[in-house]
Amino acid sequence: MWNPCKRRDIIAKLRRLGFAGPFSGKRHHFMTFNGRRQTIPNNDEFSTPQVLMLVRQIELRIDRPITVEEWEGL
Repeated sequence: MWNPCKRRDIIAKLRRLGFAGPFSGKRHHFMTFNGRRQTIPNNDEFSTPQVLMLVRQIELRIDRPITVEEWEGL
């Protein structure tokens, strides 16, 4: 089951997946993976729907699906 997640935890999970950053952008920070940019919203905590939306975007950047178990284990 997907759960809400704090911003710092999402950044840590992205680093474990191989993303670099976060870097400052115009309105939001972003992280990169093989030249692909992933925006990180400024929320302190992400709701379950926001986490799902972010995970779907991350899947597109890394070209593979992420399971709930993998996400929770990161």
